[in-house]
Amino acid sequence: MGIPVSRRVGHDGARRIPAVNPQHFRNVLGRYATGVVAVTAIDPETGEPRGLAVNSFTSVSLDPPLVSFCVARTSTSWPRLKAATTLCVNVLADHQRQVCDRLAAKGGDKFGGLSWALSPGGAPVLDGALAWIDCTVDQEHPAGDHVIVVARVTGLDRHDDGGPLVFFRGAYGGFHP
Repeated sequence: MGIPVSRRVGHDGARRIPAVNPQHFRNVLGRYATGVVAVTAIDPETGEPRGLAVNSFTSVSLDPPLVSFCVARTSTSWPRLKAATTLCVNVLADHQRQVCDRLAAKGGDKFGGLSWALSPGGAPVLDGALAWIDCTVDQEHPAGDHVIVVARVTGLDRHDDGGPLVFFRGAYGGFHP
C-alpha cells in the first residue's frame, strides 16, 4: 500500500489530513469488536416475517429510550421492515452464526427453518436470541452509503442466556466472560 495522498483542510490550509483508502478504513475499523443483531418485522403487505443482520447497533438515550443501527442504502430488506408498525432487535447469541448469515443474504426465504415467536409488539423474536427490543422508527439520517436509524424502544426483555455473537476483523466469534 502506498502513502495516501493528503489534502489541505482548515481556513488557512495548513493542516494536512491523509486521504482514506476504503480497504484500509475497513481493516482498521475491523479491529473494533461489535455485537451482532437481527432486526425483524412482519411485512404489513404480505404478513410474512422479514429481517436483516446488523453489526452497527447501539443504545442512544435512556430518556426517551432510544437505540440506533445503520442500514446500507442499497438494502432491499430495509424498506419492507420500516413499513412495519413494530421492529424487533434480536441480540444474537454466539451459536446463531447461521441465523446471521441467513438474514445477511440477499433474497430468498430468510426465515425458512428458523424458529421464532411474536414479541408483545408483534415482531419476530428469534429462538435463542439473548434479548429482544421492540421499537418503532423515530428518525432516519442519511450518512454516506448508509442510513442511521434511530428507533424508540417500546418494550424489551432478556430472552436466553449465553455469550453474544461478535464480529471482529472480518470474522465471527463469541465472548464468554
